[in-house]
Amino acid sequence: MMRCSSSFFAAATAMPALALAFAAIGTQPAIAANQAAAIAPVGPGYADLADLVLSAPVIVDATIRSATRIKGAEAASVPPGQQRFYIEADVTALVRGAGGVPPRVGYLLDVGLDARGRAPKLKKMRVLLFARRVPSAPDQLQLVAPDAQLPWSADLDARTRAITRDALAQAAPPVITGVGNAFHVPGSLPGEGETQIFLTTSDNRPVSLSVLRRPGEQPRWAVALSEIVDEAAGPPQRDTLLWYRLACALPDTLPDASTDQLQGSDAEIAREDYRFVLAALGPCGRARQVPTANT
Repeated sequence: MMRCSSSFFAAATAMPALALAFAAIGTQPAIAANQAAAIAPVGPGYADLADLVLSAPVIVDATIRSATRIKGAEAASVPPGQQRFYIEADVTALVRGAGGVPPRVGYLLDVGLDARGRAPKLKKMRVLLFARRVPSAPDQLQLVAPDAQLPWSADLDARTRAITRDALAQAAPPVITGVGNAFHVPGSLPGEGETQIFLTTSDNRPVSLSVLRRPGEQPRWAVALSEIVDEAAGPPQRDTLLWYRLACALPDTLPDASTDQLQGSDAEIAREDYRFVLAALGPCGRARQVPTANT
């Protein structure tokens, strides 16, 4: 073992909660895919789903009871090719949300139109909602992103619950905020050595990467979530929260500041080992745009 350093209205007259929700829609981040993707029967990949789960204090399994189209000034900010609806939905299950939610909730939704300019049929659709509460309106939710309503499926429900459990677990991996110092110790044989790369985190918990090279063998790497590096540890499994934290947060190259304390050859080996870790992790695989704070 080795020691390391450190989420309304009954009429068109608006309530304050509705005004809050309208204002919030105008500040949502841009989404790369067309809004129609939010109701298309294709589930998101792990990184996109994790982004939604981690940014949503409330996650609800619900069935849409009614969809009322909003026109006029309240729909002035709707992008071209979309329509805004006020949705009322009956809650089937609460996946995440301290304090619970009422049996019926309302929220705003912008949806894409088809080639004939028609909105999809929303009534009776079972959906998963990734949302936050609207202040002073217990039965109102605000989607965390324009595409944060997804069509329910057993697979999507199971994956959402798994990520939620992992994120709320006491031992959940921390948010990676950057790369700290890197060190390389050459071995006694040519091509032998070990590199350690320390990462910075949002809560200052220790996380480090280690790469071990031996002559005639493939390099081995591992991640440690404590100050003690277990030599039997290995890399994280793909599509897990730890993999996501690393693959979706690490920069493409090792920062120059990380190798300031290394000699030229050791610094180059550290950079090579960092590239090896990134290649082993593989791409994050995001297909939607999110604020960096959600990751």
